[in-house]
Amino acid sequence: MEREEYLQVYRHSLAHILAKAVIEIFGKDKVQYAIGPQIENGLYYDFVLPRTLTTDDFKMIEDKMHEIIKRREPWTRKEVSRQEALELFQGQKFKTELIQDLPEDETITIYYTGDDYVDLCRGPHVDNSQELMNAAFEIRSVSGAYWRGDEKRDQLQRIYVYAFPDKAQLKEFKKFLKEAAERDHKKIGPQQELFMFDETAPGMPYWLPRGWKLFNALLDFWRGIHEKHGYQEISGPVLSNSRLWQTSGHWGHYKQNMFIIPGVKEDESDYYACKPMNCPNAILVYQNRLRSYRDLPFRINQVDVIHRKEKSGELNGLFRVQMFRQDDAHILVSEEQIADEIKDIMEIATEIYGTFGLTYRAELSTRPDDYMGDINVWNKAEAELKDILNDVYGEGNYEVNEGDGAFYGPKIDLKMKDALGREWQMGTIQLDFQLPLNFHMKYAAQDGSVKQPVMIHRAIFGSMERFIGILIENYKGAFPFWLSPYQVGVVPIRTEHNEYAEKVVSALREASVRTEVDYDDKNMNEKIKTFKTFRDPYIVVVGDKEAAEGTVSITVRGQKQQLHGVPLEKLVEMCRTMNREHSKELIASVE
Repeated sequence: MEREEYLQVYRHSLAHILAKAVIEIFGKDKVQYAIGPQIENGLYYDFVLPRTLTTDDFKMIEDKMHEIIKRREPWTRKEVSRQEALELFQGQKFKTELIQDLPEDETITIYYTGDDYVDLCRGPHVDNSQELMNAAFEIRSVSGAYWRGDEKRDQLQRIYVYAFPDKAQLKEFKKFLKEAAERDHKKIGPQQELFMFDETAPGMPYWLPRGWKLFNALLDFWRGIHEKHGYQEISGPVLSNSRLWQTSGHWGHYKQNMFIIPGVKEDESDYYACKPMNCPNAILVYQNRLRSYRDLPFRINQVDVIHRKEKSGELNGLFRVQMFRQDDAHILVSEEQIADEIKDIMEIATEIYGTFGLTYRAELSTRPDDYMGDINVWNKAEAELKDILNDVYGEGNYEVNEGDGAFYGPKIDLKMKDALGREWQMGTIQLDFQLPLNFHMKYAAQDGSVKQPVMIHRAIFGSMERFIGILIENYKGAFPFWLSPYQVGVVPIRTEHNEYAEKVVSALREASVRTEVDYDDKNMNEKIKTFKTFRDPYIVVVGDKEAAEGTVSITVRGQKQQLHGVPLEKLVEMCRTMNREHSKELIASVE
């Protein structure tokens, strides 16, 4: 049995053990049990119980699960008729509803664990509970859930359980969770005064002064790379009339995720919507004047605010928001230019991700069920992308995700791993033959004919907000020098050293080094502690000796030994070098 199949089988089997344990504890007549699937890293089961569970109940349930497993009971699969199933689960409203919803020709299967517990399930499962003897599990939490995700239906208690093949793997996973909790951007961000949220704008982050410095450092880096690759940056309206979104297709395919503002008229032609994407802005800029083959590739990039409506339960710090900035680019090319342009985009992605020490892989997403346009055009676009990926990565060295493309074209997704080994969907490259058709986009070809360009939608960070959230967790708040909100914190030992400290601050700021200083009459160690809390890469201390010699003493983040007697000019040079080279590591010694 393959590892993934094994994980599914034993986790799903443990879900049955959990349900049996809960029933034995509270009594069969007092428990309604709903569904219990395996999930990543474990399982859950939904119940209606006679009382609300607390953390004090976890050990009791876990002990009962261990007791049941030790009975070494056989598991029996049985096919039953619809009537037999309804009789068997008489009194169990959720199981009854599931049975009634099954197609008439559906094969109904049940699984017995021992003689006294039965569940409606497709399986597969273990043959005997003794196969679960070495499994390690631990109840993670209990939360509320609605039956079938409908808030108008029954409210259930959902018991989440971590489950792994053995104790060593569970221990390793809990270690990972501890590390992940310490890196949680929702904790580090407010601690370091990077961002905040307010209930008056759910899922719409406020960037605080320190966070906005970081944001702009990242944006400046991004802009510099795109400048070298021939991109032109634009900005467009956040609010546009529904006619624009009807032409683009978003009104028909994405309206439920848009923030819509009714106009004076009652019909939808007078509605406005906050843009969920930047594509129409780029198209209208392209159409601002007549274009020829000499204009292609026409590369437009954009970092405007966009809005997408999400369910409140899906919001998650900077990872899932309703307002964000996407590092968008839209490129208009001839069909002959597609391959070279996509290769150039991949070079940009490699350069950007590599600067952070992040690796990525590519995944091709193909035509979805609600695709728009001619199927022959789709087939051509998908074939083009496969040829490019085969050329760049080699055949078989990328994944194909069938049916997950955008409604207007297939796409290449770039997925990267962070310091914890977690994979994130980041960049995307979407080939689009449809929007140029919808907007009647044209260019004058070299042979004098009029042709339609191909549009490439692409982002490298995806959401700037989400990428910063990932970076916060990846670096645990200790950002590389060039990205840090403040790069140097200056500490005059006493107020009489403020004059020299001003000189240090001035020299650093003239070199475009983000510098903060504390001139207050308070203990030096208190000032240092503040800058350490904000994880400033360099903390510079100046006193009598430094003022007399024109030097500084530097505490390098993560290093116990101070660098003493560093000439001010040398400090400026070190800072410039790290900013220019976008260094991953701090310069921690002076030659």
